[in-house]
Amino acid sequence: MERLIRKYAAKMVNAGLADSGAPLIGALDADLVWNRDGFPRDILEDVFEGLNINSLLFSRPAEPYRSIIDFLASRSEGVITPEDCETRTFLHDLPVAESLHAGSIIRALKRRKCVIVPREGLVTFGTVTPEQAFVTYSSVCFSCFVKFFADLLTALRRRPMDREWENVLNTVLPNLPAVPGAAPALTPGPFESEEAVRRALCEAGRATVRQGLVDSYFGNISYLWNDVLYISQTGGSLDELEDCIDSCPLDGSSCAGLTASSELTAHLRIVRDTEARAILHGHPRFSVILSMDCRKEECEFRGSCHIRCPERRLVRDIPVVPGEVGTGPFGLCHTAPPALKGHRGVIVYGHGVFTTSAGDFNEAFGRLLDIERACREDCLGRIRAHMR
Repeated sequence: MERLIRKYAAKMVNAGLADSGAPLIGALDADLVWNRDGFPRDILEDVFEGLNINSLLFSRPAEPYRSIIDFLASRSEGVITPEDCETRTFLHDLPVAESLHAGSIIRALKRRKCVIVPREGLVTFGTVTPEQAFVTYSSVCFSCFVKFFADLLTALRRRPMDREWENVLNTVLPNLPAVPGAAPALTPGPFESEEAVRRALCEAGRATVRQGLVDSYFGNISYLWNDVLYISQTGGSLDELEDCIDSCPLDGSSCAGLTASSELTAHLRIVRDTEARAILHGHPRFSVILSMDCRKEECEFRGSCHIRCPERRLVRDIPVVPGEVGTGPFGLCHTAPPALKGHRGVIVYGHGVFTTSAGDFNEAFGRLLDIERACREDCLGRIRAHMR
């Protein structure tokens, strides 16, 4: 257990979500163990007593997440409600506590997976493993980042930038995550064996996480070889896929799809309807932000944009489509595959980007990078044009 909590504390720092030494993680083994001493360990031990949990994580976020989360909390009236897919699916909303007090934290965590304590930090938990606490912490940082910039773009369409926004931007903009670097040279195809396919999936998954093109490790990846779709498992870490790849025959002769990505149906439709063999799906921040940037003020679908938006929208030359996770009537399996035809990729509203290639993962990865860079450039260009 000590090895696990050190692992996820290091992941937080490496991902730029917390400063070195900031994460405090406790987990139950034979006894309650922590990765370090110090404040507010005594408070968190009281929280453990009040909840049926396996692990607890507290950390002050690193910049720019720190200033973003505190800014949103200051305007929240007790709850922050992002509208991206990760929040809708996993978090619902983000409670804000008045202080770092065990009772307040326990009440919030009985209702939700996290609690934000302004100017102090985030508290999240896991019921089975510390990984759950890490994933929630990462998702909160991602969702608040997206909400901050999406709200700002909306505000700038209605009025000039006010002093509050400009003050926080003076801290946020210099501390943004680095622009994704050049695409790595991934193993070229064609692949000659199942083993080679699995290695290529693992390699592309690690590169996607390393370039910051996912939230935590969320996203999925697949490759079609010999009429079998090899796809990452639901909940599988894209940077640790070695034992988390399912093989799903196109003829449905296996039940492996039961543990495959929740977007298996979309992947199957893409490989059946197009020339694609490699599919990469990530959650790059600025692509998600611009997917939610709608200029239509009055709309009967407001509030259900993510599943029912009928407007044809583009971010540069990339289609933006609605669609929810899964196979329901509004599932992205119905919207993303047709939109990919004739385009470099497709952005699903509030969710992320799908790209494909016909050979190996090099073209799909390059397209994902290019789309995110373009979205970042467009978003930040519009914001800086409004700053004094």
